[in-house]
Order: sequence, then structure tokens, then C-alpha cells
Amino acid sequence: MMEPERPNPDALLAALQKDEARKKRGKLKVFFGMAPGVGKTYAMLEAARRELAAGRDVVSGYVETHGRKETDALAEGLPAIPSLQVQYRGLSLPEMDLDALLARRPQLALVDELAHTNAPGSRHPKRCQDVLELLAAGIDVFTTLNVQHVETRAEAVRQITGVAIRETVPDSVLDGAEFELVDLPPEELRARLAAGKVYVPESARAAQENFFRPGNLSALRELA
Repeated sequence: MMEPERPNPDALLAALQKDEARKKRGKLKVFFGMAPGVGKTYAMLEAARRELAAGRDVVSGYVETHGRKETDALAEGLPAIPSLQVQYRGLSLPEMDLDALLARRPQLALVDELAHTNAPGSRHPKRCQDVLELLAAGIDVFTTLNVQHVETRAEAVRQITGVAIRETVPDSVLDGAEFELVDLPPEELRARLAAGKVYVPESARAAQENFFRPGNLSALRELA
């Protein structure tokens, strides 16, 4: 009679280590929208303030308010890691200070604009790679993302809008993430655009005639 095959000890150990790493890994929450200006950063900051009020250790790693007064007011007073100034071709480019954030080890880090491309000389080419490192260190992350920046949706967005999307996030980065859809009717978003709450007036006019046309926004909203 043949003895039952014994489990491979190395395989068992690897499986246990993988399970342990998964349990220790931080959780990713994505505030997701159809286009710039729908209020993703604002919604993220509101959620962060609720977490802070509940007693969690929350730190802003990088938040881009684009000078919007309401968003600035929400960000004000939140514990924050100062931006790292990266020198490139005579310019000083603000980037998230990943090492300072890892050293600070908050329970929850706020990292805006997941699809952002980091300045040359940064440890990782993409901010989403910074976020993966934070998650691997056991730090929860709140972030923001538009549908056009999801790698497998970028071509559909190009077909809808005629705009080629240069910055994308691999779908694998989003595996297991929690999504919160930040929604706004197209006419309200266009009103925000016209009021200068999304871009400066010169850029807003061009955007309304191109990416932010009503038909485009309706299709993007459905895609999101």
C-alpha cells in the first residue's frame, strides 16, 4: 500500500509566509471619478478627517488641492509630510517624500493622484509604485484616480474623447482595492469648469470644447 504523499515543507512555509504578508499588507481605498473636477480629493479629505476623528493616525503624504478654497480648507491642519523638492533641469519639482512617510509609519496615508509620473531621479518612476511600497509596509492608503488612467480603459477613453492618455495605472495595482465612486452629473461638472473650479479660465475654455464636451462626459460617467 502506497503512503500518502507528504506536503513539501518548503511549499508549506512559502504559503504561510505569503498568507502572513497578505494579512500585514495595508489596504488601498481609491476615490474614483469620471474626470478631473468631480471632487475626488475633497471626498478623500472628508473621509480622512472622519478617520482622524475616530482616533486613527492619519498623515497626508501628498495632496494636490489645485488651489481650490474648499479643498484647501479641508486639508488645512491635517498632519502632513513636507514635499520633497527634486531638482531637474533647473526646476524644483515637488514630490512625495516616500522615505519620510515610511519612517513616520502612520496607520493611514493620503496619496493623491495615483497615476502621477514621478520626477526623474525619484526611487520609482510612478507614484503607484510608491503606494505599493507603502502597502507592503502595512500602511493603509487613500488615493484618487480617474477612469481614463486605468490601463485597460485608456484605449476606450481615447476612442470616446480623441485624447491619448499618457499616464496609466496597471490594473494589478488595483487588485483588492476598495473603490468609492465620486459622481457628478455632466452639466454640474461643466458648470464647475466654467466657474474656474477645475482649471484656470484659459484652460477651462479649451477643456469645455474638447475633453469636457457633454457627450464625452456622459460616456466617461457610464464607463466609471
